[in-house]
Amino acid sequence: MKNMLKTTILLATLTGLLVMVGSYWGTGGMLVAFAFAILMNFGTYWYSDKIVLKMYKAKEVTETEAPQLYRIVHNLAYNAGLPMPRVYIVETSMPNAFATGRNPEHAAVAVTTGIMNILNSEEIEGVLAHELAHVRNRDTLISAIAATIAGVITLVATWAQWAAIFGGLGGRDGEGNNIIGFLALVIVAPLAATIIRLAISRSREFAADSEGARISKNPRALASALSKLEKGTSNYRQNPRDVKASESTAHMFIVNPIKKSTIANLFRTHPSTEERVKRLENMH
Repeated sequence: MKNMLKTTILLATLTGLLVMVGSYWGTGGMLVAFAFAILMNFGTYWYSDKIVLKMYKAKEVTETEAPQLYRIVHNLAYNAGLPMPRVYIVETSMPNAFATGRNPEHAAVAVTTGIMNILNSEEIEGVLAHELAHVRNRDTLISAIAATIAGVITLVATWAQWAAIFGGLGGRDGEGNNIIGFLALVIVAPLAATIIRLAISRSREFAADSEGARISKNPRALASALSKLEKGTSNYRQNPRDVKASESTAHMFIVNPIKKSTIANLFRTHPSTEERVKRLENMH
């Protein structure tokens, strides 16, 4: 019930942001943006998981194709009292994992080839238990919807910025390029979408760590995995030829895959790995 309320608030707020973007082109733009937002809300609710999985070219695997991974997920789902989710593998050296799906009956978990190369089976079990905790708490719907709509708002704002640069933006009600409206369009709208997305993300990671540790019955394995993933992801961030993660989906991964900066740290999608590890090591 609590997460359904969050979902409703998120969709309503991001709909408002889309309408604000449309308002730059006057009443007609607002109406078009509102209609687009309604269609997006419907589409993201039902198809956001498929959008994210396709974005990362995730391949669904069977028990025959990935027996150890499949067995780990099956056992954890049983321990958590969840239906068996679909299992995916993403081909990238980025060591990471995420879960998606609108509810436990339509859930999917994905791991990268990079994570399977650096973690042992107990650590992978801890990571997947964390992701199944997100599934059980229905965080996955909120994450996927936020990723999809925030990404669209940022895309529209970027398009508007380039259109203005090349003289293709007429401005509100034909008055020319209104600088205040333009700045709101290309800066405030995507920033607001990002802040909303991050506000949802950070506290849920602690909760998923704690619940995941209970599902796997091995908090130290998850703590060890997080430490390795932080180091491995740092190495991945320094390899520009292998960057596949996007800003709009960074919050979905168990550790942030995006290169960190001083400003980015103010709006980071995850609590610090050190704090997460410390809390897990203090669990009994």
